[in-house]
Amino acid sequence: MFSDFDADREEVIQRAREAGVTKIVNVGCGAESSAQAVEMARGDESGFLRATVGLHPYDALDISDELLAKWEKWIIADRESGAKKIVAVGETGLDYFKSKVDPEKQKFSFRKHLELAVKMGLPVIVHNRSADEDTLNLLKEFSRAANCGCDENEMSPVRAVFHCYGSTLEFAKRVWEAGFYTSFTGIVTYPSAKDLREVVRTVPLDKFMVETDCPYLAPQAYRGKRNEPSYVVETAKMIAEVKGLSFAEVQKIIMENSKKFFGI
Repeated sequence: MFSDFDADREEVIQRAREAGVTKIVNVGCGAESSAQAVEMARGDESGFLRATVGLHPYDALDISDELLAKWEKWIIADRESGAKKIVAVGETGLDYFKSKVDPEKQKFSFRKHLELAVKMGLPVIVHNRSADEDTLNLLKEFSRAANCGCDENEMSPVRAVFHCYGSTLEFAKRVWEAGFYTSFTGIVTYPSAKDLREVVRTVPLDKFMVETDCPYLAPQAYRGKRNEPSYVVETAKMIAEVKGLSFAEVQKIIMENSKKFFGI
């Protein structure tokens, strides 16, 4: 949970509602932020907030059997209550660009997250920066193809989204062919993001979602400001423009994809 929102968290949530956002998935990216996200979701009786549990590659060294057991206990209790507040595992993955954690230790943490996701039947929110091949290969380790010798393009039992997608169109095609999703942020609105908009133009309608990556990556209209959920509308508008669809059509597609992916 980022302290950037401590002073006006409720106002931020209200602005998101007023902008037309119907649900927020509050992503855990560390042991503490995951606990806070779950606590917030549990306290929200309206069903507007959902949570995830995971360790960002920066915090991969924090992985432990104790932490995984705690998350599993939370997920089971959440499921038994019928609340469906915890909807994914992650943010987890690999970062060979900025993370100071040894790549092998990052991969160990990523595998542990994938094991938990498969065991609990939850999707995975994947961080991938400068680690395309290793990230996709690790996901394929948990795919039906890897486990049963089936065609590698069959849908994996691991439902995964490459969050804040920023790799090439060629790699995106491999991600989609493997059955995984790509999620786009305000970066797609930046004048310099021509290559990424080509990914947007090409993405199958059933393989994308949108996100904020708050408090970072505010869309061009708010560039330099703290990002917040209400701004995701700008990202959706750009996707509609690039794909030649109406804003309403893109809204519907995003909602259908998100509901299918997160099971909500």
